[in-house]
Formats: sequence, C-alpha cells, structure tokens
Amino acid sequence: MVAQPEVSAWRSRVPGVVEVFHAHFTEYAYPMHVHEAWTLLIVDDGAVRYDLDRHEHGTPHDTVSLLPPHVPHNGSPATAHGFRKRVVYLDGTHLGEDLIGSAVDGPDLRDPVLRRRVGQLHTALGHPGDELEAESRLTLIAERLRTHLRPSTPVATPRDSPILARTLRELLDGHLTQGIGLDEAARLVHAHPAHLVRAFSGAYGIAPHQYLMSRRVDRARRLLLEGRPPGEVASATGFYDQSHLTRHFKKLVGVTPGRYARSRPA
Repeated sequence: MVAQPEVSAWRSRVPGVVEVFHAHFTEYAYPMHVHEAWTLLIVDDGAVRYDLDRHEHGTPHDTVSLLPPHVPHNGSPATAHGFRKRVVYLDGTHLGEDLIGSAVDGPDLRDPVLRRRVGQLHTALGHPGDELEAESRLTLIAERLRTHLRPSTPVATPRDSPILARTLRELLDGHLTQGIGLDEAARLVHAHPAHLVRAFSGAYGIAPHQYLMSRRVDRARRLLLEGRPPGEVASATGFYDQSHLTRHFKKLVGVTPGRYARSRPA
C-alpha cells in the first residue's frame, strides 16, 4: 500500500516569506518547474535528488538547499522510504537577483549553524505571535546565505552598536503590547536589520524577541497575581492568544499561568 503524501502549507505575516511548506512524500516526483520565489529547503528525513540547470544535486540531512527563482528544477526521493522536508519560499526582500548565478553554481550548503537556524525559523513560523523571532532569525539566515553566495564580502560590524542596542530596547519597551516589526525598528533607527539584531544580542546577551517575551511574561505575572484570568492577561500583555502566553510563560517560569495564579496564598 502506497503511503499518502502529508502536506501542510500556510502564509506567514513575516515580511519576505511568501509561503511555508512542509511535506512527506514517499513516491511522488516533481517534474521540471520554476518558482518566482527563492526556495530555502531542509530535509528532516530521507533525501531528495534534483536537477538544477542540467546538473544533478542532492539534499542529505545536514544540508541546506537554496534554489534560485526562475531556474527550472525537479525533485524525487533518493531513498526507498521517501523524504520529509520543510521549505520556506522567500521573495526578493532578503536575497537579490544578483545572487542567482552563485546559487545555481552551489545550491547545497553544508553549514550546521545555518541548518540549525533554518529549523528554528520554521518553529517560529509555526507559532502565531512569534513574528519578531521569525523576522530576527530570517534576517540572520539571509545574511549567512549572502556570505555563502558572496564569500568575499565581509560582514560589517556597526561602530555604534551600543547606541543601536539601547535604542532598540527603548523601542521594544515602548511597544510591549502591540509589538514592533524588525523592519520597522530598523527603519526607525536607520540600521540594517541584521546589524540591529547582532548589536542587541551582543550588548544584552539576549535576542530582541527573547527580551520582548520576557518583559511580557513579567507583566503577565503581575496581572495574574492581581487575580485576572489568563485569557484576559494574554490579550493585555500582547500575546497572540492564551496558548501563546502559556507556552512562553511555562518556558520562563516553569509552570502554566493558571497554576502560577493558583499559587497565591488564600
């Protein structure tokens, strides 16, 4: 009996992400086709073989594959049990058309750090309300991809990192409930998003999205101890919904919001 394909696809509110696509195929083979978007692909199980610009390639488990737009490619299982993959389709926001030639020449990247970051990006993209984390991870991924495709281009370190970090912290503090997108913050402080993330993480030892969530959880703790219900607290502190609050609250406090609230002395 042939196993049925498993597919999950959705749009994201993260700028630059056209589509997120997860799939498990056992026998299905893609014919030659093209995409308008960049295809950022990791394989979690099995392997894929594909042809790109008349050259054969493969995607073992530790590889990140970046297929450029407008270039025909196909794809088929390279193992008997098929493959399980996760794909993010990206528009030209982070990767320009000037990189297409380099991507055609070397689409498969053996980079454990990049592989881990792409996996973390997918986790963030799967959780509504974690858009700042996804934006931060994507901007660092794109920077690393550009370094692979243009290895002679050094990554610049902004000299005003402490000022950038402090300014971003002030922006996050001022937008605890409504949040602020990374691109918007970068425009306000006149810095590249990747520089902004690195400056903040270097100055405070914590990523911007981690700082924002910890501030929100702090505020949620106070409201819970005032006797407000978790659903109301989630809305008041900027979380997408109660389950979003619960996931981050338990990660940082060790217990669920409900249990935390019930711990108050009678």
